Amino acid sequence: MNRNIVLIGFMGAGKSLISKSLAMKLRRPVVSTDQKIVEKEKRTINEIFEQSGEQYFRQIEKDVVARLAGEENLIIDGGGGIVLDPQNITFLKANGILFYLFATPQEIYRRTQREAHRPLLQVKDPLRRIEELFGRRESFYAQADYTIDTNQKSPDLIRDEIITLFNAAPPVRFQQEE
Repeated sequence: MNRNIVLIGFMGAGKSLISKSLAMKLRRPVVSTDQKIVEKEKRTINEIFEQSGEQYFRQIEKDVVARLAGEENLIIDGGGGIVLDPQNITFLKANGILFYLFATPQEIYRRTQREAHRPLLQVKDPLRRIEELFGRRESFYAQADYTIDTNQKSPDLIRDEIITLFNAAPPVRFQQEE
């Protein structure tokens, strides 16, 4: 079985950048859960949030995760809130190794402050919103198999750290039915 490499973490942690770098190095396809949602819905993430709400978005996200988790040999770039549903973690861990790309709230703010495509940050005080969301999500991110600190590290260093950990991960063991 060719397990998936799954990147989770807060928006701006570097998931998209690192997933592309991993794909080039490992010659594996990258699948972004957010991009799959956009393709399925034929509207942007912002439009989905504005027109249908976050709860609707999370249900579509769960459907996409369930489908992707059954595939093999992928690099999955998970949306920032993918961990909010415990079933998503269960699905993704069934055939994947989860890497939490950690960045401090201040670093996330620095990386995202000029991006208008982040619906959860379209507020008066985005840093405070990041700190608030980060605080609520941190325990969910901690369920990853590995945590990679992305603060002050080059994308190549992060990529190589993930590859080393992935290659050293124990193989999946299947229980035989009696």
